[in-house]
Amino acid sequence: MHEMLIANRMSTGATPATSGTGPGALGPAGAGSADSGERRWQERANCLGVDPDLFFPERGASTREAKGVCGGCEVRLDCLEYALCNGEKFGIWGGLSERERRRLRRQRALARRAAASA
Repeated sequence: MHEMLIANRMSTGATPATSGTGPGALGPAGAGSADSGERRWQERANCLGVDPDLFFPERGASTREAKGVCGGCEVRLDCLEYALCNGEKFGIWGGLSERERRRLRRQRALARRAAASA
């Protein structure tokens, strides 16, 4: 699946800003859509215009450079929340890898259960 995402980006020349699936993507929500206000943060993302392959590294490859782009980004938390809310399973979003996002989702679920039972 991961290879298909990479191949699709390479064949279409898509970037994170235009692919609709990568961090910083403006996605299918165009300027006039009802969703555009909610995703306005993507216009300010550090990854806007950066090669999407950087955010979708091959298994075992370093994520350091992608996380570096995210590190100083003013909308990093918006990006992370978008990925968590939309179940993004691949790539670096908001400075976190797939594994790190799964861990965060588990921690949040445990915290919600603890709060509900208290």
